[in-house]
Amino acid sequence: MEDIKIVDTTLRDGEQTAGVVFANREKIRIAKLLDQIGVDQIEAGIPVMGGDEQEAIKAIAEAGLDADIMAWNRAVVSDVKTSINCGVDAVAVSISTSDIHIEHKLQQDRDWVLSSMVEAVEIAKEHDLYVSVNAEDATRSEREFLFKFAREARDAGADRIRYCDTVGIMEPFDIQDRVAELIDEVGIDIEMHTHNDFGLATANALAGARAGAEYIGVTVNGLGERAGNAALEEVVMALKHLYDKEMSFATEDFRNLSEYVARASARDLPSWKAIVGTNMFAHESGIHTDGVLKNSSTYEVFTPEEVGLERQIVIGKHSGKKALINKFKEYGIKLTGEEAGEILPQVRKAAVENKRALFDKELMYIYEDYKQEKKSHQKEKTS
Repeated sequence: MEDIKIVDTTLRDGEQTAGVVFANREKIRIAKLLDQIGVDQIEAGIPVMGGDEQEAIKAIAEAGLDADIMAWNRAVVSDVKTSINCGVDAVAVSISTSDIHIEHKLQQDRDWVLSSMVEAVEIAKEHDLYVSVNAEDATRSEREFLFKFAREARDAGADRIRYCDTVGIMEPFDIQDRVAELIDEVGIDIEMHTHNDFGLATANALAGARAGAEYIGVTVNGLGERAGNAALEEVVMALKHLYDKEMSFATEDFRNLSEYVARASARDLPSWKAIVGTNMFAHESGIHTDGVLKNSSTYEVFTPEEVGLERQIVIGKHSGKKALINKFKEYGIKLTGEEAGEILPQVRKAAVENKRALFDKELMYIYEDYKQEKKSHQKEKTS
């Protein structure tokens, strides 16, 4: 894992999510945000679709971004020529390598797959483009044929193979072995492209990197077909914190990027989303809150500011006295331990009745009622 490069396909595979459409201005804006964050390569779309898609890809290619701009193609010469006309830096040449796809989707044979791929790669290399050859459904492909496919791609001039777990059937231990074997057999750069059907996309992408893959394909928020792809924010932060990789990414902009893509795709950004969800730094449990207030590293692996979030101390059913005292400090009220202990049962009761954490105004109402009741009791004692 010496030098991992991040390839973002939000604008291609992400937009292939059922029901998702990005307007051209959104595609261009997302590309610029990805570039600002530090993505190495942006797969901007599919030029052969024509119309708005071509216009957006051309605009992104002409935007002067630091990231390389890639266009996706079938293994068809006319597709590649259309991409060349869009002014991109790189092309992905994609074709299925599993027998189930070759027989039932393509209705061709293995020789046709190889010849179509080689012809498309050669045209792209004649125009000095960087070429990724995508082995679609690689994880269900016959081992020796996949090796042959990769060798012919390499010999035709391809710069890397995109190893696609198209239907998300792999697990990390197996995929690490397979990718290592492919690299040993063929000696070509590998990009991991993993889907999340079993919730393992990020884990599988990282396992491929451990095996020697130098590129990881991602999407913002894990957007993508069916259950989505490996998530950009998860992969980058895992590389940084779990593998101690120096990632030159503006991670403090992750939340902003995630929110923008969520709105553009009309997909909610769940509060429990790893890395960028608001619950990442929301603490309610008394034990957790006490630990975080003493030292945030007790329950936070990285700071909220590192991904553009803020810490939240939430008051609800599981809160303790110290959380309550800390919360009321925000209102300029210094609760004693005794007062917090007397208020806490009412707070917990209200949280149970409302089935949620309490809002600031609700806490203040409880406090005001408590003070009024205490005042009344004092009057009764003196009368």
